[in-house]
Amino acid sequence: MRQAGCHEKAARRFSPIKSVARASPETMRAIAITSFGGPEVLRVVEFPLPRPGPGEVLIQVAAAGINRPDILQRSGRYPPPPGASEIPGLEVAGKIAALGQDVRGFRSGEAVCALLSGGGYAEYATAPATQCLPIPGGFSEAEAASLPETFFTVWSNVFDRAKLAKGETLLVHGGSSGIGVTAIQLARAFGHRVFATAGSAEKCAACEALGAARAINYREQDFVEIVRTETAGTGVDVILDMVAGDYVARNLRALADDGRIVIIAFLGGANVSLDLTAMLMRRLTLTGSTLRARPSAFKAKIADALRREVWPLLEAGKIWPVVHAAFPLERAADAHRLMESGAHVGKIVLTLA
Repeated sequence: MRQAGCHEKAARRFSPIKSVARASPETMRAIAITSFGGPEVLRVVEFPLPRPGPGEVLIQVAAAGINRPDILQRSGRYPPPPGASEIPGLEVAGKIAALGQDVRGFRSGEAVCALLSGGGYAEYATAPATQCLPIPGGFSEAEAASLPETFFTVWSNVFDRAKLAKGETLLVHGGSSGIGVTAIQLARAFGHRVFATAGSAEKCAACEALGAARAINYREQDFVEIVRTETAGTGVDVILDMVAGDYVARNLRALADDGRIVIIAFLGGANVSLDLTAMLMRRLTLTGSTLRARPSAFKAKIADALRREVWPLLEAGKIWPVVHAAFPLERAADAHRLMESGAHVGKIVLTLA
C-alpha cells in the first residue's frame, strides 16, 4: 500500500504540467516521470529553465546518456538525492550557456560533458563546474555524453576503492554494459589482464575486441572455473560486480588471496548468504559504493583524476566510447526499452536538436 501511495504522489506532482512540442525562452522541454512504472510513463513536458547556482554552469544539452539508475528511478526504486532535479539523467554533453557565481576555468560557449545528480533528459541542465570535463577532440556530443557516469564510476570503484595495482588482474561482470566496456578498456590501457562475463557469443566477442583477454558466456560456462584455469589456479585480484545475489559466493571462489570485490549494483538480488571462513583465511575484501549521492567535492577529485590520467588516453584514441544507439528526446521510452532488453553493447544516448 505504501508503494501505491508513492505512485499516486508522483502522478499528482506532474499532473499540472502539460505536454508541449517546443519550449518558450523561459521554459524548456524535458522528460518527466509522470508516475512510477514502465517506459510509457516517460513524457516530454515543459519545465522552467534551470538557473546555475554558485559554482555551477548551465549547459545547453546536445545529448544525454541513459544509465541503469534511470530505469530504477522511473520504476520508483531509486529516488533522486535531496536537492537534485527530479528529471532523470545523470550525464550530458553540450555547450555552456551561462556561468554561475565563482566559476573559474570555464567560459560561455565551451563544449563540455558533465556528471549530474539528475536533470539530464532536458534541453538545459545545471552541473557543478568541478564535475565538467572538456569534450575530447574529435568526439561527437553523443559520444561525449556516454562518458561521465561510467568513467567516474569505474575510476572511483576499480582504481580508488579496489586499488587495482600494477600487475594485478580484473574480472568485470556485465562486460558488454556501459560500465563493462569502460572498465575493460581502462584496465587494459593501464596494462592489466582483464576477464569479463557476458550473455552471448556476440557480446563476448565485443568484450574481447575491446581488450578482454577472455570473455566468458555466463549462460553456458562457469566463470569461476575458467578464471581459475586462466590464472593457473590463483584467481583474479579484483572483481567489479553489478550482479550480486548468488554471484557473491562464487566471486569469493574466483578471487586470489588478498583479492577485492566491489559491488556497484545488485541485478541478481540484494540479499546473500555467505560462509565468511574464506574471507578471513584468505584476507578477502567485499565492499561497494554508489556515486550519485556523494558530495560534489568527492566527485571533483574523480574529475581531476580523469582529466589527468584518462582524458589523454581518449584524445590519443587508446580508449574510446562505445555508443550502441541514439534516440531523440521524444523517444526516451524506446531508449529505456532497449536498455531493459539487454540487447545493447555499450551505451545508449538521447539526442536533442
